[in-house]
This record gives sequence, C-alpha cells and structure tokens, in this order.
Amino acid sequence: MPSAILRLHDFGQSPWYDNLTRALATGGLNDLIRDHGMRGVTSNPTIFEKAMTQGTDYDEQLKAVTGQGASIEEAYWDLVLSDIGHAADILRPIYDDLHAYDGYVSVEVSPLYANDTAKTIAQAKELWARVNKPNVMIKIPATLEGLPAITEVIGSGINVNVTLIFSLERYKAVAEAYVAGLEQAQAAGHGLSTLASVASFFVSRVDTETDKRLPDDSPLRGKAAVANAKLAYVEFTNFFAGPRWKKLEDAGAKLQRPLWASTSTKNKAYSPTLYVDELVGEHTVNTLAQASVDVLAKGDDSKLRAGAITEDIDGARKVFADLKAAGVDFDDVTATLEKEGVDSFAKSFTDVLASLGAEASKLK
Repeated sequence: MPSAILRLHDFGQSPWYDNLTRALATGGLNDLIRDHGMRGVTSNPTIFEKAMTQGTDYDEQLKAVTGQGASIEEAYWDLVLSDIGHAADILRPIYDDLHAYDGYVSVEVSPLYANDTAKTIAQAKELWARVNKPNVMIKIPATLEGLPAITEVIGSGINVNVTLIFSLERYKAVAEAYVAGLEQAQAAGHGLSTLASVASFFVSRVDTETDKRLPDDSPLRGKAAVANAKLAYVEFTNFFAGPRWKKLEDAGAKLQRPLWASTSTKNKAYSPTLYVDELVGEHTVNTLAQASVDVLAKGDDSKLRAGAITEDIDGARKVFADLKAAGVDFDDVTATLEKEGVDSFAKSFTDVLASLGAEASKLK
C-alpha cells in the first residue's frame, strides 16, 4: 500500500522531513523522496547534535578540518554545511520542477544569537554565501530581535525559514517582517519569483505546556495546539490578501507558507498522527519526524482530509475562551515556550561543540 504521506500532495500540502544526518545527506534522502514524496528537509542544532554524537560518520571530516587549524565551532559549521549542501543537491530537481516552490533544506543560525539582531543578520548572510545553493533556507528564530533580521535578510534576496513561532501575535509580526523584506528586496532589484520563506509554528509543544496547566481530567487537554494552528491559518489567509500583497504577488512574490513543525505527538494518549490529520491545508508544509513517517508509511490515509485546517474555526476560538475561563494564561504559555525553545537549541549547540572538541582530541 502506498505511503499515506503521498496524499498530502493532493491536498495542497508539502511534506518535509524533520531530520538530517550524514547518511541522509549523502543518499538516504532519495528513498524518502521516492517512497513518501518528501519535498524538503529541515534541520536545527538539536538534530545536528544527535547526528554528530552518534557513530563515526563525521570523524574523517572533523579530523581533516581541525588538523588544518579550524576551531571547533568552525569545524561544526564545516560539517553542517557539507550536509546542507549535499541535501540541497539531492532536492534540486524538485526545486527546479516546482519552480522554487519546494525542494528546500534549512540551516539555522547559531541559537546563541537569538537575541542579537546584528549577529543574526551577519551569520545568515555568511551561511547563505558559503553554501551557495538557491534551494537553501536560513532559519531565523521569531524572537523580537529576530524580526528585523528577517526583514533585512529577505531584503537581501535570501530565503528564510522563520522558526520557533508559538503565538498568533508574533506570527502576524513575522508575516509583516516578510512582506517588508520583499518590498526591500524589490527596491534593491532582487527578483521575487525565487525568493521563498516559511513561517514555522511549533505545534506539539503547545499541548505539552498547556496540558501541564490543566487538571488531568480536563476536556481541554490536547486541544490548544490544533486550535492555535487553525487560527494561525485564518491569519495567514487574511494577511496575504489585499492590495499591498497583490502588488508583490503580481511581481512574482511567493506566499510565506505556514509550516507545522514539531508534529510528532509527545503524549501517547493522543493519536500519533494528530498533528498531521488535523492540519492539512493548501499552501502549508508539515515537517514529519521519523516516528510520524513510520505510522503514515503503512498507508492508512482515512483520517487525512482536504482542508482539515479550516474546519470548525468557531470551535478553535472557543478552546481559547475556555482556557481563559479555566485560568490558563496562554500568552504566558507561548512566552514560556519561546524561551524554552531558544534555551534548548542553545544547549544543544554548546553540547555538540563540547562533544566535537572531545572527539577531535581523540582523533589526534
């Protein structure tokens, strides 16, 4: 039976794979494209920490670059950009066939710069220049300091994956930063038809944090994440309309698609495909971890529905009214999640540098 992931194409949603390892970057990705119709790949510091600290796939390159005098952080970026470049090459036919709509691989700026606009901008431009592939997206976190960086980097003609979005208010600011960046890019003479961006909502973590604040028997448990995504999709359809967007669209600009990230369920009481089945929508991306791929690969597409993301919007609004009535401060939920997300990626980044340093010493 064909993988159920292939059905997402029929519904206007692009499946991307939420992982990147040396084995995947040098060939394994072909299987995911062939068998499951994957159209992109995402990475982050936690993904690379796991990849680089398991096995010996990176040892030869690590030994070579540190032997030439590279610092451990320089070696990290050398290893990362090698994987990004290989994955971009594998995905390039998709990028070409779909006219820059899909076929992207994402690489994240240092999470240590999440609250530093200038350093984020500088590193985004450096990574873009070093990898030198048109189908790469530079990931920038949706922190307050990240917003002007998004505008500047888009305005420089660089693709951006905006990551760590949790709240609707921050999402609206991200969309505004993207459109402002497109206007800057157009003024600077950059073509808009190959300039792309996605806005990455982290989904499962919303339920994880919200559920902590609810009684075990609350009917609101497991409801906030999907409701939040549904209302985000409403904001998306409303924002990318009107004369300002039409002017950019007429010049070839692409929608900044919502991307549903962290879509494997963390609570075993919930369906393992909850954040896939309920978030199907046109002009969206769902990044699938291996656990989700394993379930959907069995071919059961009975829960997948075209336009599921647009169903029962009034019900989604009621979820938040009920959460408020139950004493849950959702603004605090999203602020907590943003801080935890930045801190988690920063820890992964510093941990992988320490691990690479220890491994480099052994290899000498």
